[in-house]
Amino acid sequence: MPTRSRSGKAAAGEADTPSAPREQTRQRVIDAAIDLLEREGREAVTTRAVAVAAGLQPPAIYRLFGDKDGLLEAVAEHGFAAFLASKNVDPDPQDPIEDLKAGWDLAVEFGLANPALYTLMYSEPTRASAAFDAGMEILRGRVGRLAAGGWLRVDEELAVMIIHATARGAVLTWLSQPDDRRDLALLTTLRQAMVTAVTNHQPAVRDAGPAGAARALRATLPEQNSLSGAEQRLLREWLDRLAADG
Repeated sequence: MPTRSRSGKAAAGEADTPSAPREQTRQRVIDAAIDLLEREGREAVTTRAVAVAAGLQPPAIYRLFGDKDGLLEAVAEHGFAAFLASKNVDPDPQDPIEDLKAGWDLAVEFGLANPALYTLMYSEPTRASAAFDAGMEILRGRVGRLAAGGWLRVDEELAVMIIHATARGAVLTWLSQPDDRRDLALLTTLRQAMVTAVTNHQPAVRDAGPAGAARALRATLPEQNSLSGAEQRLLREWLDRLAADG
């Protein structure tokens, strides 16, 4: 799991100086806020407490972040960026189902390893976050590969929402339970439910690519009742062309 570096954190009492780069100072404050958040909870993250922990005067927090809400937004964005950095993207996984499970496990493991930070990131309405959006695009890429291989049971965007919601729900539910009531079966059961909900047991398309997809759809075309005869004939003509290209 990714760890948050404290190398840029100043010793207690160190004052901010004009020579300190703004971004280094900003990161020092974020690190101090995360440390307080994880050790003492959200209520402990006050502008004064963070300033003391970062070795700054309280007005510096307002210059850098505007207010406490701005600071918390920066902390959440740091969390999304840390999670994004932990992702391992395989553009051509040997087993797309195992790749899906591994991505889900990584999301859950990050949440369990960073409980207070994760709760801040996900228990409130989603903030505008470039790192969050980039992470969702990685997930959409995984889902797109499942769809291209004929593994996907539902619409791609619905699959993305199910995968994200089950991982997020698993972590927040786990964290809400007392230690003696936390059961690993919750995580394994939710993961299996997610896989069952979004994927087929066997790929619906045996041959990858548009030609294979066209052949699979053409084979099931007579079973479709929602198309008129003329629409079926037109669709079959298109599918014949795509299948021939393969």
